[in-house]
Amino acid sequence: MGSETVWPGGLAHRAADALAAWLDTLFVPQCLGCGRSGHHFCDRCRAALRPVLPPWCSSCGQPLALPGAITCPACRRAPLPLAGMRSAALLHGPLRRAVHRLKYRGRQGAARALADLLVPPVRELGLSDGGARRAIVLPVPLHPQRERERGYNQATLLARPLAGALALPCEPHLICRQRETAPQVGLSRRERLDNVRGAFVASPRLAGRVVVLVDDVATTGSTLGSAAGACLAAGASSVYAVTLARES
Repeated sequence: MGSETVWPGGLAHRAADALAAWLDTLFVPQCLGCGRSGHHFCDRCRAALRPVLPPWCSSCGQPLALPGAITCPACRRAPLPLAGMRSAALLHGPLRRAVHRLKYRGRQGAARALADLLVPPVRELGLSDGGARRAIVLPVPLHPQRERERGYNQATLLARPLAGALALPCEPHLICRQRETAPQVGLSRRERLDNVRGAFVASPRLAGRVVVLVDDVATTGSTLGSAAGACLAAGASSVYAVTLARES
């Protein structure tokens, strides 16, 4: 990591999160999935979630079609540097709508309700309740220009309450996206891997830590794999990933 890298503090992020949470108390919440009043993500929408069922690829978390398989065909050809990855549910129905509203319509105050969905995937990886020694939660960062345009990083909004629920630290400033990348939509897995190669850099303060990366959606896992590679290059002992949704 070059000496020109600047690691921003987390004060501005925490202030923005606190402001969003305070504003959210002033209004009757509306469900991110269906729009009904009363809850940020209602019981009916939770019941409609489509879980990502085992068996999973040991690397990218993709459901496996062949009995007895350990990794998916894509990871056999080009394995991701992840110790494991899990997603709360498939990107479908109310969860698809919820992710879109969180990501593009500024529903920041509702992120805590969605972050609750990430606790079971973390438990599946054996990393809950501080069980992972020296574990730390990191959101996958946006490029600074993209975050300025949007006003927030949806992965950070999910990572902070998740870390609080697990009694683990969350320090988003320990990883940054040093290069803007082209949109991943429509690219093959190989093209996605090439597109995000070298996009992230991580702080040496991750040396010896178990990292839990958090993002909103996983498609091929290429972005998470690139972020994981940066963490490992900085000295992290292992890197896991959890996402709110998975493209089916």
